[in-house]
Formats: sequence, C-alpha cells, structure tokens
Amino acid sequence: MANKLKGVLSGAGFYAALGICLVTAAVAGWFLLLDDSGGTGETETPPVEAAAPAEVPAEISEAPAEPEVPAAPSEPAPAAEVPAAAMPEVSVPEPEVPVAAEAPQLVVSPLSGKVVTAFSVDQLVYSETMGDWRTHDGIDISAQAGTKVLAASAGTVLAVEDDALMGTTVTLRHSGGYQTTYACLQATPAVEQGDTVTAGQVIGAVGTTAAAESAQGPHLHFSVTKDGDAVDPKEYLNK
Repeated sequence: MANKLKGVLSGAGFYAALGICLVTAAVAGWFLLLDDSGGTGETETPPVEAAAPAEVPAEISEAPAEPEVPAAPSEPAPAAEVPAAAMPEVSVPEPEVPVAAEAPQLVVSPLSGKVVTAFSVDQLVYSETMGDWRTHDGIDISAQAGTKVLAASAGTVLAVEDDALMGTTVTLRHSGGYQTTYACLQATPAVEQGDTVTAGQVIGAVGTTAAAESAQGPHLHFSVTKDGDAVDPKEYLNK
C-alpha cells in the first residue's frame, strides 16, 4: 500500500493531483465570491453622490448702449446783411394840432433919456426932495414934460392910480412873474385898468406929479419886480 501511494506521489500522478487541488480551490473561491456579492455575480459599487448642479448665472443682459453724445453746436452762420434799400422806413406821425412857434419876449426901453437916479436897494441914496437917505427901487429917467412913455413889454394893465408920493402911476403885469411900474406921469394916462398892451405901446406921458421927487423936475420913475422882488430895471431892459 505504501509502495503504491509512493508511486502515485512520484511522477505524473503527483502533478495531476496538484492540478485537481488547484481547480477545486478556484471553484470554491468563485462560489465564496458569489455569496459575498448577493449571488448576482456583480460587484456592488458604492453610490456616487450626485454633484450639486452648478448655479446657472442669470441671463446676462446685453451691455447698455453708450449714451449718444450730442455733437457740439456749430457756430451760427452770420446773419445775412440786409441791403439798406430793404430796410423799412419809419415815419413819424405829424401831431394832430400843429404847434405854433412863440415869439421871443420883446422888451423895449420906455423912454430915452439920462438916468439921474440909479437903482439902489442895498445902499442908501440921498433924496434932495425929502432931504434924507433912503433906498431907491427903480431908476429916474430925465425927459421933457409930455414925452411919450412906452410899455416896456406886452402885458395887461394891472392898476392906474394917483399915488400921494409918486403921482400918477401905471402898473403892468407881464409873463414870467414880471411887473413894471411907470410913475410921475401926467395926470391922465393913455390906458385904463384891464387893458391889454403890446411892447412899445404908448401908456402915458412924462409929468411932474411925484411929490417925493419934485426936486428932480420932469422925469419918469421906472421900476421892475420879479415875483414881488425888486429887480434892477437895466437888467430887465437888457435881458
């Protein structure tokens, strides 16, 4: 028996036995592998966690169009020159009522003669008739009795009176606030109160009626006032 077993283990029999053992082990291992995988023959693979979906970016709107930059205004073209002939003519309407030109104020000397007493309201002058020193608000013009006396300017006869000191006196009112007085006239003058006279019109004649100036003989006492204030008659006659 022992010799028989020894013969098997030696030689070709040994290799045959070894091959059977390997095949048996391989089959056993195969079945063990099937039992571990649930008999499906497929290897269980662990579940793969699905990756979170990537956030989809919001729809990108188109880039805003750049604002249009208005073109710089060009310099205005110079206005075309209008020929002089094309300019409308402006006519000035004539006034409905024509304005009449006024003649300048005419002033004449009431009498030609020598001034024997000058105008003096700032200084006293000696009166030969009264024998004292006093002011003199006019000028005394010497002339023969009966010499015509003229209105120095156009105006209205304001008064005709017989003054106790200055004798027969005529007062005229003129424009501009002026008044002229003619004293020491003959008793009957040529005008009456209210009359309108023109420059150079005869209003009376030289007399000797002024008691306060009788020492001077026949003469005209001529005085002028402007708004009530005494004015040098020479300035009035030469204005």
